[in-house]
Amino acid sequence: MTPANQIGHSPSLQQGVLLGIDKLATRVRPKSKSAPALPAHLMTGLRGEEEALFHLRQRGYVIVARQWRTPRLPGDVDLIGWNGDTLCFIEVKTRTGRNIVPAEFAVDEHKRELLCRLACVFQKRFPESTRRQIRCRFDVVSVYLPPPEAGPNRRVEIDLFPSAFPLR
Repeated sequence: MTPANQIGHSPSLQQGVLLGIDKLATRVRPKSKSAPALPAHLMTGLRGEEEALFHLRQRGYVIVARQWRTPRLPGDVDLIGWNGDTLCFIEVKTRTGRNIVPAEFAVDEHKRELLCRLACVFQKRFPESTRRQIRCRFDVVSVYLPPPEAGPNRRVEIDLFPSAFPLR
């Protein structure tokens, strides 16, 4: 896969405000025995999805669903959105550093199959006559978050892979 774009960016004002609110909420939220804090790797994933959401919106995508699930299948689709007249099912992979293996390689055969099945269920929400006319594709977004020790000047890096794999 070759990225459509590779970009390092600093947060926009809106993004910065939302990230600040998220951080404040985690500090002032009352501790509850029934709602344990999310593990660090899940928090990293959520932050990556948020970064991808803002990035895709800047590129003209209209996001219509986040973490879309169905009771019929396990898992979720991270983001679903329109890019022009194409419905995109978007998988986001987040890492805190660039290792030997790029993040997008984590979308293996099993994950691609699950995403295809989830996409089919989502598409059934449209009338059949409309469904046949909708172009669909699967995009993958790799997000590389700077580690906290990197300081405030280190930028988030995002790689977008449109049409990362075919619809089955």
